[in-house]
Amino acid sequence: MAQRLISGESQPDDIDLSLRPSRLDDFVGQAHVKDNLSIAIQASKIRGEPLDHVVIYGPPGLGKTTLAHIIAHEMDSEIRVTSGPAIERAGDMAAILTGLQPGSVLFIDEIHRLHRVVEEVLYSAMEDFFLSWMVGKGLAARSVNLRISPFTLVGATTRFSLLSAPLRDRFGSVFRLEYYQPADMKIIVSRSARILEMEADLDGLEEIASRSRGTPRIANRLLKRTRDYALVMADNRVTGDVARAGLKQLNVDQLGLDQSDHRLLSSLIDKFDGGPVGLETLAASINEDSDTIMDVLEPYLLQLGFLDRTPRGRMATRAAYEYLGKTYQRAEPSDQSRLAGL
Repeated sequence: MAQRLISGESQPDDIDLSLRPSRLDDFVGQAHVKDNLSIAIQASKIRGEPLDHVVIYGPPGLGKTTLAHIIAHEMDSEIRVTSGPAIERAGDMAAILTGLQPGSVLFIDEIHRLHRVVEEVLYSAMEDFFLSWMVGKGLAARSVNLRISPFTLVGATTRFSLLSAPLRDRFGSVFRLEYYQPADMKIIVSRSARILEMEADLDGLEEIASRSRGTPRIANRLLKRTRDYALVMADNRVTGDVARAGLKQLNVDQLGLDQSDHRLLSSLIDKFDGGPVGLETLAASINEDSDTIMDVLEPYLLQLGFLDRTPRGRMATRAAYEYLGKTYQRAEPSDQSRLAGL
């Protein structure tokens, strides 16, 4: 799947540390996470101990990586950053763990993609701060234990259900990030515009915020692209009209849907009478991978109430028909029939 402007997945031009808050007080939204994390950090500092291991999950682009860096900053600790797919062997994990300083934060993005043999190295490291592994083979095999410095593991994942139970149970705190509220998105966009020293009025910033799918990463990306449009086409000032014109040029509609979203909904309605239709069949109809539909396209459409998952497959809702300007002719199934798969 080609890179989408409104995808929450990280893209090369997203790396702009100036837009990333470094303190918990500057982090907008996710109040339940901030409050609990603040208490845990303060308690750990008072006791003089590393923070309990933390796993943060939720859709991409909501601030999991930012929170990991904030944790390190608030704990006055160094942070080591890696990802699940990058650690291929148990020895690679052992090398990372033995190189940590006391109190360090180890951030593993996409932690659900750790190989099982690598994951097993973490078990004793997380619980007792020592490494244990087997050296040699057969009768000559022996266990080697090595003490390591106390540390905090921060894991991030978009697929919490894929974490194995032994790993999941070793985290002291589990936080889920939700899509941001419109009021929070306006604050985030205004803050980013101020840091980027953009000339923009409130109407323009609100237009960008409303099309950002409740996702700060998308908001910052749209803000930069609208800034480019304003520089070339509108005397470098982002007004409401300029923002609407720029976002139209980018094929981002009023709700933040792009061509991929429209293609999925239109296929579901036009080819399958609104469903239900199986995931694999739907994926084949729009020439997309089923994982892409499930992980990238569906979450926001479900959030909007445009898509419904039933035992028989995906269905377009009345709201989807109305938004696309199509006539809704199918009777709504009862809740009982949905549960029964009838």
